[in-house]
Amino acid sequence: MDKKLIEELRIKLEGEKKELENNLKSFATKDENLKDDWDTRFPNWEGETGGAALEKGADQVEQYGNMLGVEHSLETQLRDISNALERIEKETYGKCGNCKGDISEERLKVFPSARLCMKCDGK
Repeated sequence: MDKKLIEELRIKLEGEKKELENNLKSFATKDENLKDDWDTRFPNWEGETGGAALEKGADQVEQYGNMLGVEHSLETQLRDISNALERIEKETYGKCGNCKGDISEERLKVFPSARLCMKCDGK
């Protein structure tokens, strides 16, 4: 594969990685013990009392539950991108993780973190 294209895709992947991390930072904290793992921050409503506080707390807990799914989705994308960047470093980028054949340049341009070729991804 063309080195220039690989460099363009590396830059694109790094930009996507930074964007995902910024999105995660808005509601989660990076877990320093696990690579590409984040923990959604639980809401804190200490000091509030009464019925309004209970309603607010219930809304925040519901929102927390919703954000767990978003966190998982963003973490999965982040791991895929990190793995693609590692494959670039190991010079195995662009090879299918299943059949070891080439992943088409067209596929990588659209989906630079692709791990499988179209044939294997369709199975």
